[in-house]
Amino acid sequence: MNITYEKWSEWNGNDVFLFTLTNDRGMGLSATNYGCIVTDLRVPDRNGNIENVVLGFGRFELYLTNAPYFGAVIGRVAGRIRGASFELEGVTYRLAKNEHNNHLHGGPNGFHRVLWQAEPVQRDDAVGVVFSYTSPDGEEGYPGTVHVQVEYWLNNDNEWIVTHRACSDKTTLVNLTNHTYFNLSGNGKRDILDHTLTIQSSRVLELNEELIPTGRVLDVAGTPFDLRQGKMIREAVESGHPQIELVGGGYDHPFWLDRHHDKEIVLSDPESGRVLTVETDEVGVVVYTSNQLPEGLDLGGVPSRKYLGVCLETQGLPDAIHHPQFPSIILPADKERVSTTVYRFGGRTS
Repeated sequence: MNITYEKWSEWNGNDVFLFTLTNDRGMGLSATNYGCIVTDLRVPDRNGNIENVVLGFGRFELYLTNAPYFGAVIGRVAGRIRGASFELEGVTYRLAKNEHNNHLHGGPNGFHRVLWQAEPVQRDDAVGVVFSYTSPDGEEGYPGTVHVQVEYWLNNDNEWIVTHRACSDKTTLVNLTNHTYFNLSGNGKRDILDHTLTIQSSRVLELNEELIPTGRVLDVAGTPFDLRQGKMIREAVESGHPQIELVGGGYDHPFWLDRHHDKEIVLSDPESGRVLTVETDEVGVVVYTSNQLPEGLDLGGVPSRKYLGVCLETQGLPDAIHHPQFPSIILPADKERVSTTVYRFGGRTS
């Protein structure tokens, strides 16, 4: 296994680095310390052809102006917070409004738009990068100085392991995720409509017209959200279900997982033979089938368009601060929150 890094660009007078992790089986991952963005993830298909299976840009500057959260860490709080405000310990906090009247993905200058400290690391069974950032008290309206670490590890089992750690000096909100868009066809040759998605979840959150949970938890049985036996993504897109239509014809929904670290999320592309298994200790996963992806962005020679990627954002449930029936995303002062998600790549030979 090997890890290398190089200066990729400059931003606000600081060096931007690109780290590349490679295992002994030919799998490779590249990530930058700007936003902890995964720019490239190369895995073999059933015939051993190694290709990129995530959406991203070849040039750093494009991430500053165009990126719809490609490959980035999202925080302090992933998803939307209704009204861009919340009450905590009797105090009302007002956040940056960056989507209508709401707060989205940590605000316009959330964790996806900051430069992280980065250190290459290695152990007997993996190579990795540890990214660190201190979010000052009041950043984007949140209370508390929060120390955050994001670890990316790559091992010889073709696993990309992501661990998030956060600790605050004041009680605050934290709900981190990774916003990588996957496309298992390789190098964006096809869209993801013929990918098959399996999720061990019997519950999905209903969304309102602003794509914020209403508080209703829906039984997936008999709906396009029942993915327990696997479904082609195309089936959902073409279903005409009101919740599917609401988000632009696809998924942009939080699934409440029934189990953890037990093959609970599986994405597969029958044509390439690639299979991605996602295991996590997070409460849920937001599945986004890039229904609103802007058209015409240059993704290494492939123009962006709807349904070119699917995000599997393992996280706490969105807007949980306004829904006491959801598991809490409150981080008490001086307590550490740790979560780990494993992305395991395999293949099918037939």
